[in-house]
Amino acid sequence: MDSSESPRFGDVAHVGHVELLTPKPDESLAFFTSVVGLHETSRAGDSVYLRAWGDYERHTLKLTAHRTSGLGHVGLRVRDDAALHRLVAGLEANGSRGGWIDDPAHGRAYRCQTPDGHAVELYWETRRFVATPDVSTAFKNLPQRYVPRGIAPRRLDHLNILARDVASTRRFFNERLGLRLTEQIIFDDGTEMGAWLSATNKSYDLAITKDRSGASGRLHHFTYAMEPRGRAARGRHPARLRRDD
Repeated sequence: MDSSESPRFGDVAHVGHVELLTPKPDESLAFFTSVVGLHETSRAGDSVYLRAWGDYERHTLKLTAHRTSGLGHVGLRVRDDAALHRLVAGLEANGSRGGWIDDPAHGRAYRCQTPDGHAVELYWETRRFVATPDVSTAFKNLPQRYVPRGIAPRRLDHLNILARDVASTRRFFNERLGLRLTEQIIFDDGTEMGAWLSATNKSYDLAITKDRSGASGRLHHFTYAMEPRGRAARGRHPARLRRDD
């Protein structure tokens, strides 16, 4: 395998999941299930795995009990096994340090860090959600039927991370992982204040904005897309979930 090969747009298929750390696991779980309307699919150790009714993977949110709140990691599913190893080879050839991990919710993954310290997991093998008879549907493109509980979002849509150095973090996702740059905010002095990147045909899947706090590796928000009730409304209506650390 040629580790010098540049990543291609589409090597990262989509944002697969987000891990949130919480010092109040019971209260957080109640919020995401009762208010937001996500569905619990499994538990392992100090973590609970959740998904929206339209997510095809078994989880898009991992809640992990921790001494403080924050972003645990971002999971990016890649297009295939060859793309996974090609991206890992490119990361390591360019000095990124990481390692292989096992997670019961999906297959083997490579975990590394952005220049700002955000943990990123790259994985290919995953566990798809299999609906039980009470929520199954005849539609092949839906993993289960709509369940009107809480906000009841359909699927994970995008996330926004904060970075002290937007430019270096943007280059990590653009030049090392192949996400396409779709928009930027650059001040007159040349400081990059924001960047929006896409892994799909959407306008963006990942946003990076300037963190003025001096902290590192923080999350601004992540968003679930809503299905208009009755499918009468046009467009999609995102449910934004913000975590200020």
